[in-house]
Amino acid sequence: MSDSKNPEMQNIWQQDKDHYIHPWTDFSTFHETGSMVLADSDNAHVIDFEGRSYLDGIGGLWCVNIGYAREEMAEAIADQVRKIPYYSCFGHHTTIPAAKLAAKLAELAPGNLNHVFYGCGGSVANDTAVRLIHFYFNQLGKRSKKKIISRIDGYHGSTYMAMSITGVQADHIGFDIHEELVHHISCPNPYRRPEGQTLEDFCDEKVKELEDKIIELGPDNVAAFFAEPIMGAGGVIVPPPGYHKRTLEICRKYDVKYVSDEVVTAFGRLGHMFASEKEFEIVPDVITCAKGLTSGYLPLGATILSDDIYEVISKPQAEGAIFTHGFTYSGHPVSCAAGLKNIEIMEREDLCGRVQDLGAYFEEQLKSLCDLPIVGDVRGRKYMMCIENVADKETKALLDGKARVGNRIADHCQRRGLIVRPLGHMNVLSPPLTLSKEHIDFLVATLRESIEATTEDLKNDGYL
Repeated sequence: MSDSKNPEMQNIWQQDKDHYIHPWTDFSTFHETGSMVLADSDNAHVIDFEGRSYLDGIGGLWCVNIGYAREEMAEAIADQVRKIPYYSCFGHHTTIPAAKLAAKLAELAPGNLNHVFYGCGGSVANDTAVRLIHFYFNQLGKRSKKKIISRIDGYHGSTYMAMSITGVQADHIGFDIHEELVHHISCPNPYRRPEGQTLEDFCDEKVKELEDKIIELGPDNVAAFFAEPIMGAGGVIVPPPGYHKRTLEICRKYDVKYVSDEVVTAFGRLGHMFASEKEFEIVPDVITCAKGLTSGYLPLGATILSDDIYEVISKPQAEGAIFTHGFTYSGHPVSCAAGLKNIEIMEREDLCGRVQDLGAYFEEQLKSLCDLPIVGDVRGRKYMMCIENVADKETKALLDGKARVGNRIADHCQRRGLIVRPLGHMNVLSPPLTLSKEHIDFLVATLRESIEATTEDLKNDGYL
């Protein structure tokens, strides 16, 4: 519950609690506690209504890559509003930012991914990928190729289609998904592989599982495979070496389109504008992106298609027929202007190079937490990391879910001026790419203190 003495603050807190339905909300506590009200920001910090500052260890939500409160971003957005704040891109109209950003994304994307469709976020980018891949196969007369394969613990969004593709089981509780259209194979999580199994054998098993699933469903029925280069909301899962190259080969073998969901990994989080080729040596058929595309300053997502797909879908399907896919805000000029300025800042300040340099230090420092008794695994790459907490490091057994270990750690961190994301028994870190060495040292030291405090709490409460 808000303990603010400020009447305006109290009123905002109450309005929020009474009227705003928050995403991913725990209603068992929300009705009592409400929300922390954030009012200001600066670089890597956010500031609450009372003036308390917090190092943002999660970059808003994997997305504030260039840091907060960049004046030149505000000016670029304002300048575009003054020129033309909106115009529909339906049919044969466009705006300067929409055209320029599409060309820039085509330049940055790997291989022949040269064609950009805009939406408002990652979920819509993935929905668009499904619809356009289905349309592609329809145009080729392969109308049975409809089924989608994804992975358990993969996250692809929360629109109906994107959530159906998502494989995080807890996200499906009480909600419906399209079970006939979407099929899931297991998560390629090396930490959870059977004891004694080599990484090579584990990779073989997971690649074979994809091929077996395609054969089971029938290659003539399978349209696409969706895969995040590193799985984000499912626990920052880095697959075994060679996994993506080999799964792409399987998709090519059976004419299944490979969709690389780079909503989190693109625009610097792993030290590259796009991670598919630079980090994992693959050129997929489709890349979806959002988040870091504008660093969260305005909503924008993109579905980037290969020449091969575009050449098929850009041909009229019948006399007088048009391409009937799009949204009111597709190619919104202000959002596209923000995307252009965001990329300009990233390139000028070499934020990808900064992440490659400091990212190694971030990984190294976080892995020092493995000496703590409840830290089972520290994994990820660069500025996309996860701490998995366990009851027993030897058996990797989890704590009772009622212990809410991830939340306890996040609460202790917040009291010490750091925001980290709880995901069940895990804590995820995805800070702004502007993080300094001093920020990293504070973050890791605060996490250590918070995990130690949580461990004592768990002992006192009988969970350890």
